[in-house]
Amino acid sequence: MEKGKIWASEMKVFQDQITGAKITQLTDYKAHSYHLYFTNDGWYDGGTKLLVGSDRENAANLYSIDLVSGELTQLTNIKSGTPNGIQGTFINPTKNEAYFTLNRSIIALNLDSLEEKDIYQLPEGYNFSNLSCTADGKYLCFGQSEDLSGKIHTNLSGGYIGFEETEAARPHCQICKLELDTGEMEVVHEENRWIGHVNASPAQPHLVTFCHEGPWENVDHRIWAMNLETGDIWKIREGGSNQYAGHEYWLADGIHIGYHGYTESLDREDGKFLGTIRYDNRNLSEFEFPYQNMHIHSNDQEYIVGDGQQASAYHGERYQDCIFIWKKTPEGMEGPRILCKHRGSFHIQQVHVHPRFSLDGSKVLFTSDMNGYGNVYLAEVPEFEQLPGLTEGKLTRD
Repeated sequence: MEKGKIWASEMKVFQDQITGAKITQLTDYKAHSYHLYFTNDGWYDGGTKLLVGSDRENAANLYSIDLVSGELTQLTNIKSGTPNGIQGTFINPTKNEAYFTLNRSIIALNLDSLEEKDIYQLPEGYNFSNLSCTADGKYLCFGQSEDLSGKIHTNLSGGYIGFEETEAARPHCQICKLELDTGEMEVVHEENRWIGHVNASPAQPHLVTFCHEGPWENVDHRIWAMNLETGDIWKIREGGSNQYAGHEYWLADGIHIGYHGYTESLDREDGKFLGTIRYDNRNLSEFEFPYQNMHIHSNDQEYIVGDGQQASAYHGERYQDCIFIWKKTPEGMEGPRILCKHRGSFHIQQVHVHPRFSLDGSKVLFTSDMNGYGNVYLAEVPEFEQLPGLTEGKLTRD
């Protein structure tokens, strides 16, 4: 196991059994491989390379896949058992530099020379949350949360063990802004709420979103925004007392925020919804749909992709493990239509499906352990009208 090692192409191409969509399997190794978290863009070098994590040789490391040749290059040399945040790696939007956590440090990795630099040390008594880089490439934003491991047993990546207990404990948390040129760190917000998912806008350097982590029905409010220049924070998409929205992400314009959620109601069988909204809570666009997703993603307000996660009376058992696409029309949100089966187990965080559109919308990136081990896949997206839809659990075609 060594930094810079080249692994031969593991690419395989097949057609989806339901739709015939072309799918390229990018990794094939008897250990989990996975793409970056769905809020993090892993493409770089003009979209010709993709960052992924892989546990091959019994250690989690960062790899680059050449999407033309299929070759993998090992970018890090992390020893087995070393705590790391490889899946949360974030690429600087202005240069070939990526950031990840390793032990109690944040590491900056030059994606060309593979030189690593320790740029920040976590204070005692805290744990890292995710990293994201501002749109101008000048700052790294991240969360620090009080370490409660001495009081609460947790395994958040494997079954969300301790999830509810951690939220209820009200850990002290901070949102931090690290200037990459100088190394100067500023705590821009702190409170006794469990803060997670600090995500910088991909277009507006002064804006981030963050969440109050925990079971959505237990937290005071899930989605928040912050102006890094003024320190102002505000709620995003305030709903009724029985409406819960989350798994927020920025659209490519860096102005709108996407999310999905549910409504608890005694007189309704299913209250799922998905939507987008501006960072200033204007331009709300929301649609109800009788279907459960673990995560959704979209580049714009026209197409949304989601990972089927649970069965419902609407689509039946046969289609519970499919990737679906919706299209916005003047009449509303059309769909879902099936892109492909994913057959993912969602057993641990690394094998969550986490579908994400490529920037041009022509492909959907996802992870699946359909063959026993997590691997990374790219599905080509046909014309929406060519994909089969669902009506009362039955497959339909135009």
